[in-house]
This record gives sequence, C-alpha cells and structure tokens, in this order.
Amino acid sequence: MQIDVPYGKDGSMSAVIGDDIQVSFLEANDVEIKNEDEAIIDSIANPINSKKFTDFLNDAKKVLVIVNDATRPTPTQKVLDVIFDDLSQTQYNFIIATGAHRGPTQEEYSQIFGPYYEQIKENIIVHDAKKEEDQVFLGTSSNGTEMYVNKAGVEADKFIIISSVEPHYFAGYTGGRKSFLPGIAGFKTIEQNHKLALVPEACALALTGNPVHEDMMDAIKTVKQEIFSIMTVLDKHHNVYATCAGHIHDSFHAAIDKANEVFAAPLKEKADIVVSVVKFPQDIDLYQAQKGIDNAKLALKENGIMILVAKCRCGIGGKAFADLLGSCETPKQALDKIEQGYVLGYHKAAKMAEIGLWAQMWGVTDVEADVISKLFITPFSDLQTAIDKALEEKGNKASLLFLMDGGLTVPMVGEMK
Repeated sequence: MQIDVPYGKDGSMSAVIGDDIQVSFLEANDVEIKNEDEAIIDSIANPINSKKFTDFLNDAKKVLVIVNDATRPTPTQKVLDVIFDDLSQTQYNFIIATGAHRGPTQEEYSQIFGPYYEQIKENIIVHDAKKEEDQVFLGTSSNGTEMYVNKAGVEADKFIIISSVEPHYFAGYTGGRKSFLPGIAGFKTIEQNHKLALVPEACALALTGNPVHEDMMDAIKTVKQEIFSIMTVLDKHHNVYATCAGHIHDSFHAAIDKANEVFAAPLKEKADIVVSVVKFPQDIDLYQAQKGIDNAKLALKENGIMILVAKCRCGIGGKAFADLLGSCETPKQALDKIEQGYVLGYHKAAKMAEIGLWAQMWGVTDVEADVISKLFITPFSDLQTAIDKALEEKGNKASLLFLMDGGLTVPMVGEMK
C-alpha cells in the first residue's frame, strides 16, 4: 500500500507499507459543508447576545480589528468580504495578534488579508510583544499575571475580533479571549500566562480548571469597550464549517461545540507507532508544529515511536525552548531545569520532555539534522526511511497509526469527557 501525506504548502511525501502491517488512519471528522459565504453572512446578521453588526458600528469613533497571524488558517479574507463595506465607513485599524511570534512577511500579509492588503496596509499595526513603549498596564489577574496590552487596544472605543476556534494543546481551544492574551499582550504578560501551562490541567479541550484559560478570561475582564466577535470553525480541508458571531464569550462557546464535532476524533485503541502529519500553515516551524507531537501522544502506547512529519519551513522557531532542550542530556534533566526558573518557551520544552520520558520522538522535517537531534527528536530525511526503521524496531506485528492533521486533531480514546 502506498500512503501519501501532505508536506509543506503544496508538496507531499509518500511511503510504501506492506499489506501485512496493521495500518489505520485518524483525522478530523467529516462534516457537511454548506455555502461558506452564507454561513458567515448569516452569523453576522444574527449575532449571539449582541447588537446587529451595523448597530454596533453605528456610533463607533475608532474601531480596532484584531486578526490572527499567519500561523493560523483563519479565513480572515472571507470575513472581510462580508464586513468590509460597513467597516470602511468608520475610522478603523487592524492589529495582527502575533502574541510573542514575529511579524508577517510580505507573502504572509497576502495570506492573511488577500486583495484587501493593498487597500488597508496603512491601517495595519503589527503587535510587538517586546516593545514596552507601546504597552499599557491594565491590572493584575487572580493568578498574579501582570496585564500589559498594546496601547492600540486602549485607544480604540470598539473591537472586532476575527479568529478561528480549534483545539489548543494547553489553552484548551484557540479563539475568543486568546486574541487579547496572548494576541496583543506584552512579553512579560505572555510569559507569566504561559508558565501556567506546566500543570496537567492545561491541555487540549479543557477549560474548566485550566489556569491558562482562566488567566486569559481575567484579561478580557479588563476590557471595557464593546466587542463584536466573529469566530470561525474550519473542517479538515480548511473549509468554513461554522461561524459564530456576537458576544465574545457566547460566540466562543458556540464555536467550541462545532469545533468538537470536527476535531475530537474517537479512537478505539492506541498504536505502537504514530505518524503525526502537521499541515500548512501550522508547519511554519517546530515551535508551532510541536502541537502535532502533543496531540499524537494521546494516541501512542507507552514506549512507542512518534514520527512527526512537518516541513518546518522557517526552522526551529522558538529559541528559548530549543536552547533549553539542547543544553540537557536527558528529558528528565530538562524538566529539572525548568523547575529552577521559567522563561517563555519552556512550556513547549516541558511538553516535549515529558513525552521523551516514555516514548521516542522522531522527525521528518526540513530542520538540519544536527539541530533537531539536540531536541530529543531523531531526524530522518524521508517518511519511508522513518517508517521502515520504526517497523524494524517494533516488529511487523506493531500497529501503525497516521494522524493526518496532527496539529489540530485530538485523539479521544474511549468516551469524550
């Protein structure tokens, strides 16, 4: 049997596997896609617990539209197709909610905004979490996080949030409150919030008792301006499955129900070998593609082998997590070092090191072999070689599972909680 998996934006990798091998596939659930444009139009025309969009804009003096960066597949352009005529009648700015990520490249501006970019480029603010002179202090959360946000968020009198909701490996879900923290928050604020990801309660699909989520909710409480939220949910092919608009929390929770229908994938039993394929755009770097490692662990047996397939076209991504892992001889040593003092990015290192205690992590990426091998990931140049080696090690009776969108799909063994 020949198996083809996506690699990068337009590429693919393949492997031929013998018919005697027990192979299975897990991907996001199939859902019915109706007219995408109509779904967006209908949700904005019938918002949840909110004014109509035109009424929301009616008395607006300065509108700030918060949009995701290029690491998310959010269909920002499709939403703009619906709202831009009304928005353009106001004084508006866009802010790219980079969190602690870098700003977009020229190509990524087009990826985010499409043909609108040329028209709005003078009205785009790129958030820089390390630029302290652009930040305003709003108070301290109940978890002790000092809330610094971009001053553009204080100067506006109304917010529009355009985001997408999918599982997130420590915040529970993307979307909603995440546009503010980490989206337009200061570096110190993000660092303090992400330190909370070190606890077991900070995991995919979990909101209740998740301190990262609770901290983000505290951040939203400091926002006094009116917010109109537009939350999209995509299917496994990045088509718009659902859109929920209106009140920031109600639209977020409505979108979560839809996201679970897509991304919470039932699985009968764990596998000896899991191939986790991270698709574009989450394959931008290892820092982002690590989500495919964290999701795949839920489908992997103890002492199993996980094979990450992600182009990582911009390399490692986060320096701090790579430097920490690279400075340690064992995963246990890395976890001990994190306990001695937290730096932003260490949550990523911790999640990887924890897996390294009980399983092997292998990687088919574009990252240089001598770089990725220092991060407890065994490098391979192609999928065929990695699978052949894994079967050689585990034997022909081993079970092999392909997680076909590892960055977003959450394997659920048994009943969903």
